[in-house]
Amino acid sequence: MERWQVVTAILVAYLGVTLGIGLISGRRASKSVTGYVAGDRDFGLLVMYFVTGASVFSAFAFLGGPGWAYSRGAAAFYILAYGVLGMFPWYWVGQKVAATGRSEGFVTQAQLITGRFPSRTLSVLIAVLSVAAFIPYITLQMRGAGIVIEAVTEGHIPLWAGAALAYGIVVVYVLTSGVAAVGWTNTFQGIFMVAIAWTLGLWLPRRIYGGIGPMFDRIATERPELLEMPGLTATGDPWSWGAFTSAILVSAIGISMWPHLFMKAFTAKDARTLRRTVMLFPTFQLFLIPVFLIGFAGVFYVAPDQLPGGNVDFVLPTMILQTELPALVVGLFCAGALSASMSTGDALLHAAASVTIEDGVAPLRPLDDRAATRAMRVLVVLFGVVAYSFAVWGGSSLVVLLLTSYGIIAQLAPPVIAALYWKRATTAGALSGMIAGSGAALFFYFNPGLRILELHEGLLGLAVHLVVLIGVSLATSPQEPDHVNRFLAPGASPAQPEPATP
Repeated sequence: MERWQVVTAILVAYLGVTLGIGLISGRRASKSVTGYVAGDRDFGLLVMYFVTGASVFSAFAFLGGPGWAYSRGAAAFYILAYGVLGMFPWYWVGQKVAATGRSEGFVTQAQLITGRFPSRTLSVLIAVLSVAAFIPYITLQMRGAGIVIEAVTEGHIPLWAGAALAYGIVVVYVLTSGVAAVGWTNTFQGIFMVAIAWTLGLWLPRRIYGGIGPMFDRIATERPELLEMPGLTATGDPWSWGAFTSAILVSAIGISMWPHLFMKAFTAKDARTLRRTVMLFPTFQLFLIPVFLIGFAGVFYVAPDQLPGGNVDFVLPTMILQTELPALVVGLFCAGALSASMSTGDALLHAAASVTIEDGVAPLRPLDDRAATRAMRVLVVLFGVVAYSFAVWGGSSLVVLLLTSYGIIAQLAPPVIAALYWKRATTAGALSGMIAGSGAALFFYFNPGLRILELHEGLLGLAVHLVVLIGVSLATSPQEPDHVNRFLAPGASPAQPEPATP
């Protein structure tokens, strides 16, 4: 067999195992919406740890991370920084979200927000924003899968076919088993990708330079700009501190607001499991260390003209092929990279469909469990097709796609915090803030020259969001104390139905 055929055989075997885990894991879950969306609130520590970590670290980390370290140097460290900062508040917020979900029966983020701030308009707006952020994020995962498969099969399986193969498997098990499949496949994929990342991260610098120390000595001598904070832009110019710090802040604020991650708080078995998951999460950040080492190892080993289309996201698979590793090792690398992509992509597809039905459709036209679950399955396929089309015909960097998504999703943070901690917040304030903040972020995205100090558009949107949320809330009548206390002190009093406003 030729080298690429061996790699393909290993890839097919890996996908088969993943599909088997995904299909089997859903047998225990109930057929209700709670079973499909929240796994009957029964995830233990092992699954919660990997579903959290693997959902966050995806193709952008396994491919985009090395690409940025290779081309932009220290700029890649923003990825490491925001992961640590972003999950820290979730130790308290996550527990409160989980407790409110149990006492009120919530399974999505918008249900929590509109439970406190009753408004069909707000629910639909959150659904629209969530899906708008999901599409580029799912696209990122599909492009990552296609990039890896195309590179390691030496072009015999092109990007479009590789993405279709990997995500055809994802769609099948998400359709069948819902979040249970996401949880257990993420556990398998998380273990796999961490093992592969550390193996390559330690071996490649040693293979090319004789060790990590000699590698950085050469970079410090010949390319010192790559080690200077805050790093470089895509054009090779110094990245400004405003752009660097705001990228960290908007990503840190947005990381726990991602609906696919936020919703996992509703799946936890108990508060203790959630606390332990948050405390252990920084250990998953260690996954980024070998990923960055791989990128730095490519600085003098891979010339830009050796990358397909000059795309730096190809640097890792290109290095793997140039080092002439055995086909078995290349196949295992491919499986590890697919683990990074698929472990996030499945959660995103599931969450996008769940949010659309539960938050975008149900407030306007209530559905029974059977109809809602069936509609979610249809949307899993639809969103997969839309993201696939962008993945095949789009050309953006994986990390740029992620940063764009964070600018949108960060706008969900103010209403969540206000719902759980500020008794004076009102529905009018939450709705006005969401509209103003999202509009401002969109404006600065399309007009980057107007950004103050080159700050990320999402952070500028948050500044507008907070001012409007606070100002309108203080200018409108406060909510009933009994209603507010259900969210500030969840479980302290029985749930009372609150009529939704248009």
